[in-house]
Amino acid sequence: MAATAAATFSIGSAVSFGPKASQLPQSKPFALRFNSQNPVVSFNGLKASNFVNCELESSFFGKESTAALRGSFALKAHQSNQKLHNNLNLQASYKVAILGAAGGIGQPLALLIKMSPLVSDLHLYDIANVKGVAADLSHCNTPSKVLDFTGASELASCLKGVDVVVIPAGVPRKPGMTRDDLFNINANIVKTLVDAVADNCPDAFIHIISNPVNSTVPIAAEVLKQKGVYDPKKLFGVSTLDVVRANTFVAQKKNLKLIDVDVPVIGGHAGITILPILSKAKPSVNFSDEEVQELTVRIQNAGTEVVEAKAGAGSATLSMAYAAARFVESSLRALDGDSDVYECTFVQSDLTELPFFASRVKIGRKGVEAIISGDLQGLTEYEQKALEALKPELKASIDKGIAFAQKQPVAA
Repeated sequence: MAATAAATFSIGSAVSFGPKASQLPQSKPFALRFNSQNPVVSFNGLKASNFVNCELESSFFGKESTAALRGSFALKAHQSNQKLHNNLNLQASYKVAILGAAGGIGQPLALLIKMSPLVSDLHLYDIANVKGVAADLSHCNTPSKVLDFTGASELASCLKGVDVVVIPAGVPRKPGMTRDDLFNINANIVKTLVDAVADNCPDAFIHIISNPVNSTVPIAAEVLKQKGVYDPKKLFGVSTLDVVRANTFVAQKKNLKLIDVDVPVIGGHAGITILPILSKAKPSVNFSDEEVQELTVRIQNAGTEVVEAKAGAGSATLSMAYAAARFVESSLRALDGDSDVYECTFVQSDLTELPFFASRVKIGRKGVEAIISGDLQGLTEYEQKALEALKPELKASIDKGIAFAQKQPVAA
């Protein structure tokens, strides 16, 4: 996080400080970029960039917290004796658009993205009620400028020059509703929005959140193909919530620190197509057969768990917004040149015989740089059987999306 004239900090995953840190002026904003042979891992929920921004005066941190953090930094500087590189420029230079920004996911997602130090412009689009959301967010003292766009007539303006487009638009799941029940409504919404993306920002990263992701991502791909601008490296189905849930549930089950836990989740983003690879969890832990079964089923049905708990009042909006913000931040870091960005995501893939598949990928400035095949190697018998079992359902969802888009082609 970073803000003009505010005490805010963005702390990356590898932290070390040289002795010059304590010599920095105490009254001016600064950013620190550094490397360490013995990284101190820092956790702030989102995967932030590998630098620290610190700006003084007023914010929700307060002067006392600011002073304490400065003192901590100075101490680490003295102890680590590492070289320090000063960078006085806040790198807020990317435009992000949220399509469906007034909804249950869109509003908290917009707030989280507003906090990113890499975002210069935040465009909020919806068919109604988005003006108030934008006005509210615009009062937050973070660098990004917030603009609102309402209705189809303003969609093109929303998308001009955007680097990352996030699409949470659509209707949420309700009790008794399957992801397939959402299909007809959300399929048309995604088709219309991606059509506009193709016309106005064809080079942008496109993050699809609208369910069912197993079908809406293939729909988006077909629309982009019809428009002649499809780049499979820049189209992502956001399955990050499955990883977030897997990490949380494993940490709770095994009494681990969340910061240490990383569970790859492959397949798709619905029901049995969600396959956590617990045998490759980090740190390496032993699970009984019963624990594997229990955790796998809970991760697969976690969305239903929330829908039922809300008793008709909504679906998993807050955790989805958190997961989506994490994926946006990862994309922004990749666009900004971070060469160590990995996320699980539902993309065009050759890992299996299916045209789309969720797995870990390496993301760079041009999108997907590599699909990590290692998570599919050396699976346990349980995982291998589950992988084969999910394929027919995932294939059916993919085929359904492709068929929908081909029956209702967009104008080239």
